[in-house]
Formats: sequence, structure tokens, C-alpha cells
Amino acid sequence: MGRWRLDLQFFAGEKTEKATPRKRQEVREKGQVAKSGDAVAAAVLLATFLTLSLAGEYERDGLLRLFARALSDYASVPLTIDSLHLLFLDWLRHAALLLAPFFAAAVLAAGLANFLQIGALFTVEPLKMDWNRLNPVQGMKRLFSLRAIVELLKSVLKAGIIGAIVFALLLSGRNELMALASKPPGAMLAVIGGLTVKMGLYAAAALLFLALFDYLYQRFEFEKNIRMSKQDIKDEYKKTEGDPLIKSRIKQKQREMAMKRMMQEVPNADVVITNPTHYAVALKYEDGKMEAPLVVAKGADYVALRIKEIAKANGVVTVENRLLAQALYRQAEVGDMIPEAFFKAVAEVLAYVYRLKRNV
Repeated sequence: MGRWRLDLQFFAGEKTEKATPRKRQEVREKGQVAKSGDAVAAAVLLATFLTLSLAGEYERDGLLRLFARALSDYASVPLTIDSLHLLFLDWLRHAALLLAPFFAAAVLAAGLANFLQIGALFTVEPLKMDWNRLNPVQGMKRLFSLRAIVELLKSVLKAGIIGAIVFALLLSGRNELMALASKPPGAMLAVIGGLTVKMGLYAAAALLFLALFDYLYQRFEFEKNIRMSKQDIKDEYKKTEGDPLIKSRIKQKQREMAMKRMMQEVPNADVVITNPTHYAVALKYEDGKMEAPLVVAKGADYVALRIKEIAKANGVVTVENRLLAQALYRQAEVGDMIPEAFFKAVAEVLAYVYRLKRNV
């Protein structure tokens, strides 16, 4: 039975991984967030009709005053360009006073609904020109996509639910509607306003219920659209943390530079303590300037051999002390003073070195 070779790189481009925090931040800065437009619309509708229910008497009295002025005061004003201008401004002012509570409630509800869904966010990225939106091929794909079908079903469902609510309320209030002709204007407005508020509140409640499911669907779609492939995650890591190959080369270069600087200090050392073959530690001491001897270089194996070669070429004394060389190599770093525990042993070595130099 033959065997098939499976190339795992074939699956590297599949969007199977959850988006990283960096990817989420990038798409958020572009204005791509999980948000339900139905939730905003339902919140605005609910706020508007709640305002109408609370300010119903104010709106009714304002409309009645406006109609009364139109039939009394305005009727006696001669029609000229100036009078028409003044009448228009007066009507505009009264209309603004009547509509202001609704606009304020709608703006507040829309802002609150957006904030609860996506938090504080301000970006102009969605306003920038995107030529892909004018692409007819992409437009046809969006038109016949699964998302378009879902949106169509949502619209049909919303229209059906709202239609059913309106029909049920009109049917239950048909007697009051039939008797409107025999009622004064104030009572007529009261009946129509009460029925309108009831229909609006019921419809807003139904839309809020549907908006909950729409929000969950939008989050699901958003999470699916921002998924990343394993290769995407690797590329992002390279951008944020740097290419591992480049980083290793940089570290290697840094080690080489540090090694070069260390080797340049070996000729200035007073003594090199060796293992004798595996370890070498170069020490320097200036009486009156240093509190303790300084480690100017150290190394093992090949580096130790290079330190000894440079020391020999520059006339630096080499002293063999296995235990001291190993201990200094493990416990002292280049550029640091030797630990206090080694003061006595190193002092004996330096005294020996100074005697050699005097004899020479």
C-alpha cells in the first residue's frame, strides 16, 4: 500500500488561529469592531418613544399652541416676503423646541449603545476612500454572500415582527380609533399619541431582543474574519520581536565586539591566572586607584588559549593556579572587582608577580 507525503505547509495559510492582541488593536484602529447596528437602532427607537411617553403632554400642548397661532395670529398677518420670512423662523423655532427632546434622547441612546458595544473609539479610517468598494466583482460577491442572506433574513424577520405588533395593537384599539371623529383635537392627539407610544415601545422591545442575537452573530463573524494563520502569527512575531535569524546574528556580532574589547584589555593586565589549559582570568590592579583587583578578561578553552597567547606576546605574567582560576572564572564577571573571598589568594599571586618584575 503506497504512502502519501503530507506537506504541513499546505495548511499554514488557513485562518485557524485566534487573533493576537496586536492584530485586534490594528483592526480596531481601522474601525473594524464587533457591533450590531440593530442594537443602536433599537436603543434609539426605545429612547425616542420613552421620551414621547414622558413628554407627551408637553408635545401635545405645544402642537395645539402652534395650530392655534396658525389659525388665529398668522391668519391676520398680510402675506409679504418679510412676513413669510418671520413666520418661517417662528415655525422653525417652535418645531425645534418640540423636536429637541427627541433628538437629544436619540443622540444619547446611540452614543450609549455604541459605547457599551465597543467602548471609546475614534477613528477616521472608515471614511477614507476604498476603491475596492467600487469594484463590481467584489460588489457581486458581497451581494450573494452568506452575510447578505443573513441580513435579508433579519430584515424580513424584523419587518414581520414589527408588522405583527402594529397590527395587533391597531386591532385591539380599533374601537377608540373609530370614535376619533367625535372627539375634540386634544383628545384625538391623546389617543393617537398613546397608541403610537405603545406601538413604539413594543416594537423597540422586540428589536432589542433581536439585537441581542444579532450582536452575538456579529461577534462570531468578527472573530472569524480576524482569524490568523500560523504563518501570519510567525510574521507578526518577526515584526514585533524581530527575525530570530537577524537577532542571533546581532547577538553574535555583539559577542564578537565584546570579545575584541576584552582581548584589547589583556596587554594591560598585571597577571593571567590559568587552569592551566581550560581556564584563564586576567587581572589588573592599580594601587591607590582601585579598592581591589579588576577582572579585565576571562575565558575557557579556545578563549583561554587566546588570552594566554596575547599575554605571552605582551609580556604579561601567567601564573598557574587551578582552584583559583576556576573559582574566579565562575564567580567574577569581566569589568567587576574580584569577590572579597579571593583577596588573600590574589594578593599572594600579585606579590609573586611584583617580585618577578623587580628581579627582572
